[in-house]
Amino acid sequence: MAIRWTTAFWDYPAEGFESGIAFWLKVTDSALSERRGPGGAFATLLPKAGDPCLRVQRVGEGTGGSHLDLHVDDIEVEAERAIGLGAKVVHGEPGLVVLHSPGGFAFCLVGYHGEAAVPQPLDWPGGQRSRVDQLCIDIPPQAFDHELAFWQTFTGWRQTTTDTREFRRLLPPPGLPLQFLLQRLDLAERGQNATAHMDLACSDIDAETERHVGLGAAEVRRHHWWQVMRDPGGLEYCITRRDPDKDLHAVT
Repeated sequence: MAIRWTTAFWDYPAEGFESGIAFWLKVTDSALSERRGPGGAFATLLPKAGDPCLRVQRVGEGTGGSHLDLHVDDIEVEAERAIGLGAKVVHGEPGLVVLHSPGGFAFCLVGYHGEAAVPQPLDWPGGQRSRVDQLCIDIPPQAFDHELAFWQTFTGWRQTTTDTREFRRLLPPPGLPLQFLLQRLDLAERGQNATAHMDLACSDIDAETERHVGLGAAEVRRHHWWQVMRDPGGLEYCITRRDPDKDLHAVT
Protein backbone atom coordinates (compact mmCIF):
# COMPACT_ATOMS: atom_id res chain seq x y z
CA MET A 1 0.00 0.00 0.00
CA ALA A 2 1.59 3.28 -1.12
CA ILE A 3 -0.37 5.53 1.27
CA ARG A 4 0.29 4.47 4.87
CA TRP A 5 -1.52 7.23 6.80
CA THR A 6 -3.48 10.42 6.09
CA THR A 7 -3.53 13.77 7.89
CA ALA A 8 -5.87 16.68 7.17
CA PHE A 9 -5.11 20.34 7.95
CA TRP A 10 -7.22 23.34 8.76
CA ASP A 11 -5.33 26.25 7.14
CA TYR A 12 -6.10 29.61 8.78
CA PRO A 13 -5.10 33.18 7.99
CA ALA A 14 -3.41 34.79 10.99
CA GLU A 15 -6.59 36.50 12.22
CA GLY A 16 -8.50 33.21 12.55
CA PHE A 17 -5.69 30.91 13.67
CA GLU A 18 -6.09 31.02 17.45
CA SER A 19 -9.89 30.94 17.49
CA GLY A 20 -9.89 28.08 14.98
CA ILE A 21 -7.48 26.06 17.10
CA ALA A 22 -9.48 26.64 20.28
CA PHE A 23 -12.70 25.56 18.57
CA TRP A 24 -11.43 22.31 17.07
CA LEU A 25 -9.69 21.29 20.28
CA LYS A 26 -13.11 21.41 21.96
CA VAL A 27 -14.96 19.77 19.06
CA THR A 28 -12.54 16.82 19.00
CA ASP A 29 -11.71 16.75 22.74
CA SER A 30 -8.02 16.89 21.81
CA ALA A 31 -4.87 18.42 23.25
CA LEU A 32 -2.49 20.62 21.28
CA SER A 33 1.06 19.58 20.52
CA GLU A 34 4.00 21.93 20.84
CA ARG A 35 3.87 24.50 18.06
CA ARG A 36 6.54 24.21 15.42
CA GLY A 37 7.73 25.79 12.21
CA PRO A 38 8.33 29.50 11.52
CA GLY A 39 6.59 31.52 14.22
CA GLY A 40 4.77 28.46 15.54
CA ALA A 41 2.70 28.14 12.38
CA PHE A 42 2.00 24.41 12.73
CA ALA A 43 0.51 22.22 15.45
CA THR A 44 -1.10 18.79 15.80
CA LEU A 45 -4.36 17.89 17.51
CA LEU A 46 -3.57 15.01 19.86
CA PRO A 47 -6.53 12.68 20.46
CA LYS A 48 -7.00 10.99 23.82
CA ALA A 49 -6.85 7.63 22.05
CA GLY A 50 -5.38 6.77 18.66
CA ASP A 51 -2.75 8.38 16.46
CA PRO A 52 -3.06 12.02 15.30
CA CYS A 53 -4.63 12.66 11.91
CA LEU A 54 -5.66 16.33 12.26
CA ARG A 55 -3.43 19.41 12.24
CA VAL A 56 -3.64 23.20 12.00
CA GLN A 57 -1.54 25.66 10.02
CA ARG A 58 -1.32 29.45 9.90
CA VAL A 59 -1.04 30.64 6.29
CA GLY A 60 0.40 33.94 5.13
CA GLU A 61 -1.73 34.36 2.02
CA GLY A 62 -5.30 33.70 0.95
CA THR A 63 -8.47 32.92 2.86
CA GLY A 64 -7.42 29.50 4.14
CA GLY A 65 -9.18 26.17 3.75
CA SER A 66 -7.91 22.62 4.13
CA HIS A 67 -5.17 20.53 2.62
CA LEU A 68 -4.00 16.95 2.89
CA ASP A 69 -0.82 15.16 3.91
CA LEU A 70 -0.26 11.66 2.55
CA HIS A 71 2.26 9.64 4.59
CA VAL A 72 4.32 7.29 2.42
CA ASP A 73 7.45 5.14 2.65
CA ASP A 74 9.26 6.72 -0.31
CA ILE A 75 8.41 10.37 -0.91
CA GLU A 76 10.42 10.72 -4.14
CA VAL A 77 8.90 7.62 -5.74
CA GLU A 78 5.37 8.69 -4.89
CA ALA A 79 6.03 12.24 -6.09
CA GLU A 80 7.14 10.90 -9.45
CA ARG A 81 4.04 8.74 -9.62
CA ALA A 82 1.82 11.73 -8.87
CA ILE A 83 3.59 13.82 -11.53
CA GLY A 84 3.02 11.06 -14.05
CA LEU A 85 -0.70 11.25 -13.31
CA GLY A 86 -0.87 15.01 -13.82
CA ALA A 87 0.18 16.60 -10.53
CA LYS A 88 2.71 19.45 -10.32
CA VAL A 89 5.41 19.98 -7.69
CA VAL A 90 5.33 23.47 -6.14
CA HIS A 91 7.84 22.99 -3.31
CA GLY A 92 10.27 20.40 -2.07
CA GLU A 93 12.59 19.98 0.91
CA PRO A 94 13.94 17.01 2.87
CA GLY A 95 11.00 14.97 4.12
CA LEU A 96 8.35 16.99 2.26
CA VAL A 97 7.05 17.51 -1.28
CA VAL A 98 4.16 19.94 -1.88
CA LEU A 99 2.11 19.31 -5.01
CA HIS A 100 -0.98 20.54 -6.78
CA SER A 101 -3.42 18.00 -8.19
CA PRO A 102 -4.61 18.41 -11.80
CA GLY A 103 -7.46 20.55 -10.45
CA GLY A 104 -5.12 22.74 -8.39
CA PHE A 105 -5.76 21.21 -4.95
CA ALA A 106 -2.72 21.43 -2.65
CA PHE A 107 -1.49 18.27 -0.97
CA CYS A 108 1.78 17.08 0.55
CA LEU A 109 3.78 13.87 0.56
CA VAL A 110 5.50 13.25 3.89
CA GLY A 111 7.19 10.36 5.67
CA TYR A 112 5.43 7.56 7.47
CA HIS A 113 6.35 7.08 11.13
CA GLY A 114 4.34 4.07 12.17
CA GLU A 115 0.90 5.64 12.69
CA ALA A 116 -1.72 2.89 12.86
CA ALA A 117 -4.42 3.51 15.51
CA VAL A 118 -7.48 5.27 14.08
CA PRO A 119 -9.17 7.69 16.54
CA GLN A 120 -12.64 6.48 17.52
CA PRO A 121 -15.97 8.36 17.70
CA LEU A 122 -16.60 10.41 20.82
CA ASP A 123 -19.67 10.52 23.05
CA TRP A 124 -21.25 13.89 23.90
CA PRO A 125 -23.71 15.09 26.57
CA GLY A 126 -26.50 15.40 23.99
CA GLY A 127 -26.37 11.64 23.48
CA GLN A 128 -24.80 11.78 20.02
CA ARG A 129 -21.48 10.39 18.81
CA SER A 130 -19.24 12.07 16.25
CA ARG A 131 -15.80 12.12 14.65
CA VAL A 132 -13.94 14.08 11.99
CA ASP A 133 -13.40 11.42 9.34
CA GLN A 134 -13.64 12.92 5.86
CA LEU A 135 -11.94 15.47 3.62
CA CYS A 136 -14.22 16.80 0.87
CA ILE A 137 -12.44 18.12 -2.23
CA ASP A 138 -14.59 20.78 -3.95
CA ILE A 139 -13.99 20.74 -7.70
CA PRO A 140 -15.16 22.98 -10.57
CA PRO A 141 -17.24 20.98 -13.10
CA GLN A 142 -14.76 21.20 -15.99
CA ALA A 143 -12.02 19.63 -13.81
CA PHE A 144 -14.13 17.01 -12.04
CA ASP A 145 -13.56 13.96 -14.25
CA HIS A 146 -9.80 14.51 -14.44
CA GLU A 147 -9.55 15.13 -10.70
CA LEU A 148 -11.57 12.03 -9.86
CA ALA A 149 -9.43 9.89 -12.16
CA PHE A 150 -6.25 11.29 -10.60
CA TRP A 151 -7.25 10.57 -7.01
CA GLN A 152 -8.69 7.15 -7.73
CA THR A 153 -5.57 6.07 -9.61
CA PHE A 154 -3.08 7.67 -7.22
CA THR A 155 -4.68 6.28 -4.06
CA GLY A 156 -5.86 3.00 -5.54
CA TRP A 157 -8.94 3.33 -3.32
CA ARG A 158 -12.36 2.00 -4.21
CA GLN A 159 -14.85 4.50 -5.62
CA THR A 160 -18.47 4.47 -4.55
CA THR A 161 -21.43 6.54 -5.65
CA THR A 162 -23.65 8.43 -3.22
CA ASP A 163 -27.32 9.40 -3.05
CA THR A 164 -26.42 12.76 -4.61
CA ARG A 165 -25.04 12.60 -8.13
CA GLU A 166 -22.48 15.41 -7.75
CA PHE A 167 -20.53 13.40 -5.16
CA ARG A 168 -18.09 10.50 -5.47
CA ARG A 169 -16.47 8.87 -2.44
CA LEU A 170 -13.10 7.11 -2.26
CA LEU A 171 -12.93 4.56 0.53
CA PRO A 172 -9.55 3.85 2.15
CA PRO A 173 -8.40 0.36 3.11
CA PRO A 174 -8.72 -0.67 6.76
CA GLY A 175 -6.40 1.17 9.15
CA LEU A 176 -6.54 4.67 7.62
CA PRO A 177 -8.39 7.47 9.42
CA LEU A 178 -9.85 9.63 6.62
CA GLN A 179 -11.94 8.96 3.55
CA PHE A 180 -12.17 11.33 0.59
CA LEU A 181 -15.33 12.82 -0.87
CA LEU A 182 -15.11 14.58 -4.23
CA GLN A 183 -17.82 17.17 -4.90
CA ARG A 184 -18.56 18.73 -8.28
CA LEU A 185 -19.26 22.43 -7.76
CA ASP A 186 -21.54 23.26 -10.67
CA LEU A 187 -21.64 26.96 -9.73
CA ALA A 188 -17.86 27.37 -9.49
CA GLU A 189 -16.23 29.97 -11.68
CA ARG A 190 -14.26 28.73 -14.67
CA GLY A 191 -10.57 28.56 -13.85
CA GLN A 192 -11.17 28.24 -10.11
CA ASN A 193 -8.86 25.77 -8.35
CA ALA A 194 -10.14 22.81 -6.41
CA THR A 195 -10.29 23.44 -2.67
CA ALA A 196 -11.34 21.32 0.31
CA HIS A 197 -13.24 21.34 3.58
CA MET A 198 -13.61 18.95 6.50
CA ASP A 199 -16.64 16.78 7.33
CA LEU A 200 -17.80 15.11 10.53
CA ALA A 201 -19.88 11.95 10.79
CA CYS A 202 -22.42 12.02 13.61
CA SER A 203 -25.33 10.01 14.99
CA ASP A 204 -27.60 13.04 15.55
CA ILE A 205 -27.09 16.01 13.26
CA ASP A 206 -29.34 18.35 15.24
CA ALA A 207 -27.66 17.62 18.58
CA GLU A 208 -24.20 17.92 17.04
CA THR A 209 -25.11 21.21 15.36
CA GLU A 210 -26.35 22.58 18.68
CA ARG A 211 -23.08 21.55 20.34
CA HIS A 212 -21.00 23.31 17.69
CA VAL A 213 -23.08 26.48 17.89
CA GLY A 214 -22.53 26.49 21.65
CA LEU A 215 -18.78 26.35 20.98
CA GLY A 216 -18.91 29.39 18.68
CA ALA A 217 -19.68 28.03 15.20
CA ALA A 218 -22.39 29.48 12.97
CA GLU A 219 -25.00 27.64 10.90
CA VAL A 220 -24.67 28.48 7.19
CA ARG A 221 -27.30 26.34 5.41
CA ARG A 222 -29.08 23.03 5.87
CA HIS A 223 -29.41 20.14 3.44
CA HIS A 224 -31.19 16.85 3.97
CA TRP A 225 -28.03 14.85 4.71
CA TRP A 226 -25.74 17.52 6.07
CA GLN A 227 -25.45 20.87 7.82
CA VAL A 228 -22.96 23.45 6.53
CA MET A 229 -21.22 25.33 9.36
CA ARG A 230 -18.63 28.10 9.73
CA ASP A 231 -16.13 27.80 12.56
CA PRO A 232 -14.94 30.79 14.64
CA GLY A 233 -11.80 31.02 12.50
CA GLY A 234 -13.87 31.56 9.36
CA LEU A 235 -13.62 28.14 7.68
CA GLU A 236 -16.67 26.24 6.48
CA TYR A 237 -17.16 22.54 7.23
CA CYS A 238 -20.06 20.07 7.30
CA ILE A 239 -21.79 17.96 9.92
CA THR A 240 -23.19 14.91 8.12
CA ARG A 241 -25.60 12.08 8.90
CA ARG A 242 -23.04 9.38 8.15
CA ASP A 243 -22.69 6.74 10.86
CA PRO A 244 -19.56 7.57 12.91
CA ASP A 245 -19.30 3.96 14.09
CA LYS A 246 -19.29 2.47 10.62
CA ASP A 247 -15.91 1.31 9.36
CA LEU A 248 -14.32 3.90 7.12
CA HIS A 249 -13.60 1.32 4.42
CA ALA A 250 -17.21 0.11 4.31
CA VAL A 251 -19.79 1.53 1.91
CA THR A 252 -21.52 4.50 3.54
